[in-house]
Amino acid sequence: MAKIRDMIPAFELYQPTTVDDALELLDEHREQAWVLAGGLDSFDWFKDRVKRPSAVVDLGGIPDLTGIRDVENGLEIGAMTSLTAIERDEQVRSAYSIVADAARHVATPQIRNQGTLGGNVGQDTRCWYYRSGWPCYRAGGNTCYAAAPQAMNREHCIMGRSRCVAVNPSDTAPALIAVDAKMIVESNDGPRVYDAEDFFIGPAIDITRMTVMKSRDLLTRIQLPETWANAEFYYEKIRDRGSWDFQLVSVAAAFRKSGDTIEAARIAVNGVAPFPVRLDAVERLVQGTTGDEATANAAGELAIEGAQPLRHNEYKVPLMRNLVRRAVRSVA
Repeated sequence: MAKIRDMIPAFELYQPTTVDDALELLDEHREQAWVLAGGLDSFDWFKDRVKRPSAVVDLGGIPDLTGIRDVENGLEIGAMTSLTAIERDEQVRSAYSIVADAARHVATPQIRNQGTLGGNVGQDTRCWYYRSGWPCYRAGGNTCYAAAPQAMNREHCIMGRSRCVAVNPSDTAPALIAVDAKMIVESNDGPRVYDAEDFFIGPAIDITRMTVMKSRDLLTRIQLPETWANAEFYYEKIRDRGSWDFQLVSVAAAFRKSGDTIEAARIAVNGVAPFPVRLDAVERLVQGTTGDEATANAAGELAIEGAQPLRHNEYKVPLMRNLVRRAVRSVA
């Protein structure tokens, strides 16, 4: 168990002013480097002395990582753009309202002022065993304390487990998947582009990471393609309290229609697995329908197929089913 102390461990603080300088620092320090965005998640790790990087690379002084701008075939958001800026931006609110809604549902106004889009999608899981310093699988140990028979696992996963049962905590992740966002990750080897749904990974791929990014990588920007601009969107987040809390389950959906008929759909849920889950089968089910009550009910049942709740989180199964129902029903 971690001990709470008054002072965080010492580290070297670097404040680059260009992306190239930041990448050089990450290349130099590798696994000993920690990327600091808004800092809201980082300082929790530091003060509990669970994470002890020797070098912290603060991205706050890199202007190229901030801002929302038009690009060919869409909109581009710098990874260091604040959640408040995204929530209030007229272009985002007009064409990609689901992304603005997701940003608005993060915690409190003070946190959204400081928190960034890159930080929100890149944050680590909130599993209290892991974050308290218990030697679980994700921390390099040989067990999952949250999966034990007597464990407190009310907020953990109902699907997608592979040794680890922690869930992805990002509010914006399912919205980015719903609009088919592209995540641009850079390193000294050059840039790479990932579909949002492929940016997040589960423990079956690498139990120590929640995204594709490794120690030398930096998420620099997120592109929202015009393909899903001005679609019909639905976003809903269920949490214990109206502010601050992380999701218990959330859903994000985008629909393109011809008349009353759904031509295409993208639906993602979060809070139910170690990664945001895109519901491909549900998308295929609703295509060619009007989103009527029968279709919505069938979509909800299909969404929860294969769910395996833990001792204390069985409530997430009907919760996920009903959120998917409401998303599909919103079209009609």
